[in-house]
Amino acid sequence: MKPSVILALVFLAGCGGSKQTPIQEVPTLKVDAATAGIISGKVLFTGKAPVMPVLDMSANPSCERLNKKPRHAEQVVVNANGTLRNAFVWIQSGLPDGHWVPPSEFAKLDQVGCVYEPHVLGLMIGQTLEISNSDTVNHNIHADASVNAGWNVTEPPRAEKRTEKFDKQEILFPVTCGVHPWMRGYLAVVAHPFFAVTGDDGSFTISGVPPGEYTIEAVHEKYGKKQTRIVLGQKEKKDVDFQYAAEASIN
Repeated sequence: MKPSVILALVFLAGCGGSKQTPIQEVPTLKVDAATAGIISGKVLFTGKAPVMPVLDMSANPSCERLNKKPRHAEQVVVNANGTLRNAFVWIQSGLPDGHWVPPSEFAKLDQVGCVYEPHVLGLMIGQTLEISNSDTVNHNIHADASVNAGWNVTEPPRAEKRTEKFDKQEILFPVTCGVHPWMRGYLAVVAHPFFAVTGDDGSFTISGVPPGEYTIEAVHEKYGKKQTRIVLGQKEKKDVDFQYAAEASIN
């Protein structure tokens, strides 16, 4: 890892003019591709998968018409291979202090068929979140953050895309809709780029990780947090699995 340095300056005025005094050095962190490794694995589920209720959209026939088939709640989605979808996995601790530059690519959240897509979305501090409404109905999206400043914006049908940013790390807080109470998704804002969300096979891959000793954490909206410690060597690929059980619900 080859950090550069950002200097924070304070200007001190005096009779002879002003001068710049460095008061803090914040290294800008970068991954050394020659030594970086990979952390991958699955989030497993044991026990009987809970049956998710069908979302009741009867109060808004327009939303019903947007869905050819009934939509089920996504609080717990167990895949066919016995894994969990929508688990957020990240490096919880072990990285050096410093500033990771957010990507220029937008993180994208859409409203499709009166549900949020994706259901769980990760992005970095300072990364642009692009919010779309692909529906032909009005939405009113709330960011129910507690560490970051929350917001509440109206999204007319197929409106111009909105953008937002977050300036603090905050893992898994809900986004909801003031018009459609069944709509609920989750955002995770991370200070670094080492995170992933499990998909329809329950797997995750975190690439470009510098060698080190880390706490890896999985976070699920219903079943809570799981942690494990690993040591990642140079150019090493480390497999890490997490396991949740049906009876472990925290709600």
